[in-house]
Amino acid sequence: MADEQQFIENGLQRAQIDEFFGDELGRAGYGGMDIAKTPMGTQIVLKAEKPGMVIGKGGKNIRKITTELTERFGMEDPQIDVQEVEEPDLNARIVADRLANALERGWYFRKAGHTTIDRIMEAGALGAEIVLSGKVTGARSRVEKFNRGYIKHNGEPAQTVVDEGQGVAVMKLGTIGVTVKIIPPGATLPDDFEIHEDVEIEDVEQADDGESVESLLAEEPDEVPEAAEAEPADDVEVPDEDPAEVIDEEIVEEVIDEETADEDDAEADADADADDAADDDEEELDEDVAEEAADLVAEMEDDDEEVDN
Repeated sequence: MADEQQFIENGLQRAQIDEFFGDELGRAGYGGMDIAKTPMGTQIVLKAEKPGMVIGKGGKNIRKITTELTERFGMEDPQIDVQEVEEPDLNARIVADRLANALERGWYFRKAGHTTIDRIMEAGALGAEIVLSGKVTGARSRVEKFNRGYIKHNGEPAQTVVDEGQGVAVMKLGTIGVTVKIIPPGATLPDDFEIHEDVEIEDVEQADDGESVESLLAEEPDEVPEAAEAEPADDVEVPDEDPAEVIDEEIVEEVIDEETADEDDAEADADADADDAADDDEEELDEDVAEEAADLVAEMEDDDEEVDN
């Protein structure tokens, strides 16, 4: 069998065993279990509020549980150790079962929730949370939460520090799920810090080299020596005129020449445009004169024809 399948099988078997203990030891105040496989067999540690009821008269009940584990779950030589829960109000599994039984007996959910969480905080818990989900008061299901103190919901502290337990209350309208989370007293959280009041702080010795800031500021600054003028080399030709001025004069002359050329081009274009306009006017006048002459000749011919007649 692959490792992944083996992990799934072990987790499923653990959940089934936990459910079996919850059904068999509910009246004894079942508070959880720890399973560890050893070379001698499987070691199971049961936590219960009433260890005497788990063991039974003359060990009758514990032998029955051992036989059931061997036959039903195939465990080899299970060894069961029963431990008493010192503070039942700080065990999430026991508190969840108590709250579920209170709801089944007819307690109003708000009274049961507040009473239970107050008992948890009075036992010394750092924080607690109770969640009731289901048909609490009507035909419609909803979620009710009761919070006190400080609680962690995610990260590694939520898995290692927070004690979580579930219970189920079977009501006439339906089942109600009960989830209880408790942070026990003395739990170490990653965001904890301590303040030490009576702590002697050692004086820090500062190195004294004979000079202080005040003495350095009081002293006059040293004079900065002037830089000596560099003498020109013999093989380097030094121009008589400033190169920058020569370059500026050349640029100015080029700009003036370009502006003059642009002005001449503009004047030539203007003259050409004027000549073209004059030619167009002359052509229009010649056409008008020709039309008038033609009209006069036609009138004269008409007059001669009338006189002849």
